Amino acid sequence: MKRITSIWFTPPDTGAARAGAEDGARFLSGCSTLVQRVAPWYAATRRLALTSIVIWGLAACATTSHLDPKPLSSPTATQAVRSATKDGVRVTASILNDAEAQKNFGVDLASRQLQAIWVRIENGSQLRLWFLVAALDPDYYTPHEAAFLFRDSLSDEDSERLTRYLTAHSPRQAIEPGQSTEGYVITKRTEGGRYVHVELAGHEKLLRFGFAIPLADGSFDFEGLIPNQIYAGLERPDLSASELRSALRRLPCCTRDSSGEGLGDPLNIAIVGSFDEMMTALARSGWSFTHRITLGTVGRLVEATISGEAYRVAPVSSLYVFGRPQDVALQRARSWISQRNHMRLWLAPFRFEGRAVWVGQVSRDIGVKLTAKGPSPTTHVIDPYVDEAREYLLQTLLHHHKVERFGFVSGVGKTTPEHPFTNLSDDPYFTDGLRLVVVLAQQLMPPHQARNFHWEELDIPDPGPPQHSTEIAAPSGAPP
Repeated sequence: MKRITSIWFTPPDTGAARAGAEDGARFLSGCSTLVQRVAPWYAATRRLALTSIVIWGLAACATTSHLDPKPLSSPTATQAVRSATKDGVRVTASILNDAEAQKNFGVDLASRQLQAIWVRIENGSQLRLWFLVAALDPDYYTPHEAAFLFRDSLSDEDSERLTRYLTAHSPRQAIEPGQSTEGYVITKRTEGGRYVHVELAGHEKLLRFGFAIPLADGSFDFEGLIPNQIYAGLERPDLSASELRSALRRLPCCTRDSSGEGLGDPLNIAIVGSFDEMMTALARSGWSFTHRITLGTVGRLVEATISGEAYRVAPVSSLYVFGRPQDVALQRARSWISQRNHMRLWLAPFRFEGRAVWVGQVSRDIGVKLTAKGPSPTTHVIDPYVDEAREYLLQTLLHHHKVERFGFVSGVGKTTPEHPFTNLSDDPYFTDGLRLVVVLAQQLMPPHQARNFHWEELDIPDPGPPQHSTEIAAPSGAPP
């Protein structure tokens, strides 16, 4: 029996369909007693799953045919296309969303958790270059492997046609001087976008290209962010290193709730770099985009919490600095919804050496608990040692060669496990009280070449419980 995954199919045989429906009904009836003994939410979930099985069983009687992949074409202007040129070599990349991939290939890549990355390489150098596909994704799928995943939904003829198409539209790995190649690399599907890393090797030469490519679906927080409009029409002062240190020390100790009264997690990081530089550095280091809080994403969050499954772009609740919720949030997820590192970032009302400054909060989630204090009935429990998440951020950036300079300034103040502070969810935390400051490298920089500001902040006194610090002076007319 074949499943329908292509957009072309023939109707199921009606007799077989009726028999399948009767078998499915008897199966559901036999399971109803057991289902009714469990919690109501679990029963509803179970019934939905069993109904899906019946629908799948009906569809399994059909076969697909007339697979008709479309000719190769470059991504349209509506897609996020990124390009860069080095030493006469130009690389352009984009990611097809699920609908575009189905239109292009004639099969639903998302149904097999696949994704197509389009790459074009123009070799204007005098060297023969090799495209190192494994550097883009060490778990990429070969054309035969990807096509084989659809063997249960395609006829033999269409399966062969798909294999030939994927093979013909894969980029060549060897690119001669003056030549170009383009095509699709099939990878494991991600939501929201990904960091696309392209390496080209030649004789005594290695060229690296990296792009943080968003893949919008209408629910990600980055989709509505226009950094230049946050302080539109206002001049943000450009600070020296000593002025930056003073400005960061004057920031409030912590994030706040929407009323500005309750104190949340401590402000413990600052990142210097443009929005694109920051998103590229973090995506390269394994951080992913996050969904906004909507009815749909909250429902998915609750479902993932109940099932224990991953939700790698799960929404992050809003906290406030400068009188507004975070401008963007990111996370480094694990295989369980309850475990992740996450950060919130706000564009600061000042610059450093002409570059944007983002201040924020980072912590590690280690569990989930019920709450009545937010838009979702569940919230994460943070690791009480919040400095570990701060150090983890620095280490991921160093490991991926994205740190030019770093240092520490005083922030929330010292506290201990015996006398911790608490956040808005009543989670205790303790810290050495410092804020990490990272200036992003504009070119790849090995960890041993990253410079330390050597701001001596380690011997700061214990200020006692965090207070409502005075906000740093913003430009006249800026958001409070």
